[in-house]
Amino acid sequence: MGETIRYAIIGAGMMGNEHIRNIAIIDGAEVVAAADPHEGSRDWAKLTMEGKPIELYADYRDLFAKPDSFDALIIATPNHTHKDVVEDALATGKHLLIEKPLCTTFDDCQWIELAASTHPGVVWMGLEYRWMPPVTRFVDEIRAGAVGDVKMLTIREHRFPFLQKVGDWNRFNRNSGGTLVEKSCHFFDLMRHIIGSEPRRVMASGGQDVNHLDETYDGKTPDIMDNAFVIVEFDNGVRACHELCMFVTALEQREHLTVTGTKGALEVTIPQSELAHTLNTGNDTVRTHIEVDQKVLDAGHHHGASYYQHLAFQDAIRSGTKPLVSVGDGLRSVAMGLAAHRSIEQGRIVDMSEFGL
Repeated sequence: MGETIRYAIIGAGMMGNEHIRNIAIIDGAEVVAAADPHEGSRDWAKLTMEGKPIELYADYRDLFAKPDSFDALIIATPNHTHKDVVEDALATGKHLLIEKPLCTTFDDCQWIELAASTHPGVVWMGLEYRWMPPVTRFVDEIRAGAVGDVKMLTIREHRFPFLQKVGDWNRFNRNSGGTLVEKSCHFFDLMRHIIGSEPRRVMASGGQDVNHLDETYDGKTPDIMDNAFVIVEFDNGVRACHELCMFVTALEQREHLTVTGTKGALEVTIPQSELAHTLNTGNDTVRTHIEVDQKVLDAGHHHGASYYQHLAFQDAIRSGTKPLVSVGDGLRSVAMGLAAHRSIEQGRIVDMSEFGL
């Protein structure tokens, strides 16, 4: 590999194009190819490249037949295709960044985890919320003891409905893995990352109450949930709660994380990008605004996370170190989402030992 890391994008939809925009503002990296069976998506990738050369393929296997033309692959295809695409991608021996969720089933996640364990390149799980600058600062403050011993964590997201995707694949659980896998795997990963322990039990309540009820595709109505509460108990005694609502279009702050501990509380809001720190010894709240470069914000829809994730991914490639977010992390975030869905469907508390975890 030369000084410049050459990327190929597999899946040139919304997230694939976000990767193209972020790589474009990073020195020592370039996108050289993209593959997508949908002509409109390939056209979008070409437009996003703003006149820079790019090889386009309808079938990613035609790209894989030219392994000397790229150094790293980004898998950003629909969720239910990940296992098959990743299997082919691993055969190239190249570095991989796999978009979340890892897969839609636990068995497929386990297969990839085992296959990736002997892969010669870096295999990175695209759970980029860890790299939102305000979230990164939030985690750093917690680990520095800002709230003392952590006891509770709440992660709330109130947002707009799922966007329309090619073929409307994200309207059905069989393709997406379900809302608490497709969307909330980010937050389950953050729970483990912040708390530093593994989940023991999951209990949840949720449903599909507003979104997509008047839509039909091939005579079938979408079945994805649009709201839920999920409580997770961790091995170290910490409790976490995830609140999700996907029919809010005008709420000022989309994400709100709060951690409470023996010394006080710490909150972060996004997109406001503000930390609020309150100690039990006084009533004053110290507020800190976390600046994010505007060009980084303009490159994506995840508050700068994709840009900083790529810097970390490229550092792992160049240094030959292990990924900071592994496929094992991806597997566990999916398992927590599947456990939450099982809890809702069966009306009971689900023990993570049911997944062998």
